[in-house]
Amino acid sequence: MAKPVIMPRQGQSVESCIVTKWLKKPGDPVAVGDLLFSYETDKAAFDEAAKDAGTLLVRFFEEGDDVPCLTNMCVIGEPGESYAEFDPRTAEGGEAPAEEAKAEEAPAAAAAEAEETAQPVEYVGEMKISPRARALAEKSGAILTKAVPTGPDGRIIARDVQKLIDEGLVMTPAARAAYQGGDVTGTGLGGRVTIADLNRKDEPAAAAAPAPAAQAAVELGAPNDDSYTEPMSNIRKVIAKQMVLSLSSMAQLTQNLTFDATEIQAMRKLFKEQGEEMGMSKVTLNDIVMFAVSRTLTDPAFMALNANLIDDGKTMKYFNCVNLGMAVDTERGLMVPTIFAADRMTLKQLSDTAKKLAKDCQTGSCNPDYLRGGSFTVTNLGNSGVESFTPVINPPQTGILGVCSMTTRVREVNGQLQVYPAMNLSLTFDHRAIDGAPASKFLKALKFNLEHFTLLLAKG
Repeated sequence: MAKPVIMPRQGQSVESCIVTKWLKKPGDPVAVGDLLFSYETDKAAFDEAAKDAGTLLVRFFEEGDDVPCLTNMCVIGEPGESYAEFDPRTAEGGEAPAEEAKAEEAPAAAAAEAEETAQPVEYVGEMKISPRARALAEKSGAILTKAVPTGPDGRIIARDVQKLIDEGLVMTPAARAAYQGGDVTGTGLGGRVTIADLNRKDEPAAAAAPAPAAQAAVELGAPNDDSYTEPMSNIRKVIAKQMVLSLSSMAQLTQNLTFDATEIQAMRKLFKEQGEEMGMSKVTLNDIVMFAVSRTLTDPAFMALNANLIDDGKTMKYFNCVNLGMAVDTERGLMVPTIFAADRMTLKQLSDTAKKLAKDCQTGSCNPDYLRGGSFTVTNLGNSGVESFTPVINPPQTGILGVCSMTTRVREVNGQLQVYPAMNLSLTFDHRAIDGAPASKFLKALKFNLEHFTLLLAKG
C-alpha cells in the first residue's frame, strides 16, 4: 500500500522548511531507516528517514523548494501503485494527478513521438539521435553516454533523454564541455555533475600534493584568482543576518574580569574521580560556570541582564526565571539552544540538559522550539585556548558571557609569590539596557560565586 512521507514540523514555531538535498530518486528501493531527503529550518538542518519500506514512487518537490510543514513530500509503495491521492499540488488546485495527466497527454505524446521518429537521424559521436532529443539534451545537460536508445534503429529519442533528466544524470554546461567519458558522481544541485566533480574524478587517489607540472603552471608572485564560489547555507544566512542586526542596532560594550579557578577545578576533579555512582562524573567546568551564571542572574540587581530589549528598544521584557542560551559549534554553523529555567535545575540536571541539547544541535535534530526564548547566553572558547574575546549579543537579549581558557598566573600572598589557575570572563552587554557599573557588579558577584562554588551549591 502506497504511503506518503510528509515534511515534518520541527517545533511549533516552524511553518515551512527548505528542501536542501534529495538522497533518493523515483524508482530507488527504500528500506526502513534509509535517508530520503535533507531539509532546513531558519535555524537548523535535519535528515528525514523512511519509516516504511518499498520503492520511492514520486517526489512532489525539488531541492530549493520551500515546503509547508505536514505537506506530502513523496510517496513510498510498490511499483505501479497510484499516488495521485497524495499529490499536494492537486489539493492546491495545481497540477493534475500523474496518472490523469498521463492519460490526457498519451495521444499527444504518441503523435509527437511518431513525428520525431520520422525526422532525419542525427549523430553525436557514433550515437544516433533525433533532432528533438538532441535539443533537449543540450538544454538540460543530460549525459547522453548514459542513454538507453528506444527509438527505431537504436536511435536516442526525447523520452530517453527525459529519463536521464528524471534520474539526475545531467551536467552543468561547463562540465559537459570538459567531459571525456567515464563514471562520475554529481554533487551539484539536483545531482548535477560539475567541473569540481570531473576534477575530483581525474585526481589520483593517493595524490597528497599537486604534481610538479601543476605547480609550475602558477608563477609565484604572479597575479591569479585561485578561488571558487558557492552559495551560503540558509543557516549561515540566518547567522549573518543576526550578527549584523546585533552589531548595528545595539550599544555593545565588553568588560573583562579574571577569577581564581582553584575551587571549581578541585570540584571538577572530585566529580570526575568520585562522582560516577551519582552521575556527576561528566560534569564539566562549563557546566559549573553556567550553573553559577544562572544563580547570579536571579539577583534583582541584575534583572536587566536577564531580559530582552524589544519593540525597537522601547520595551524591556524581564524574565522570572533564567532561560540560559548555550552557544554550540556545529558543522552547519553556530547554534544557541536554550536551557529553560536553568536557575531551577540542580547542577546534574543542568549538565545533562546541556549535553543533550549540544548533541541534538551537532546531529541536526534539535527541536527549533529550543533555539529561541533565551534570556542570557554563555559562550565558551576555553577549549580553543582563547584568553580573551568580545562575544556578540544574541538579539533581543541584553547580555552574553564569554568563558575563556585556563591560564597560570602569579600573585603575592603574605610577601610570597604564589601561582594559581585563572580563568577570564568577558561580559558583553547592551548599554541601552544596563550601565557599566551594574554590569561590573554582576561580574564581581559571579566571580565570588565561582571562587566559593561549594557555598553556592550548598545554597541551592
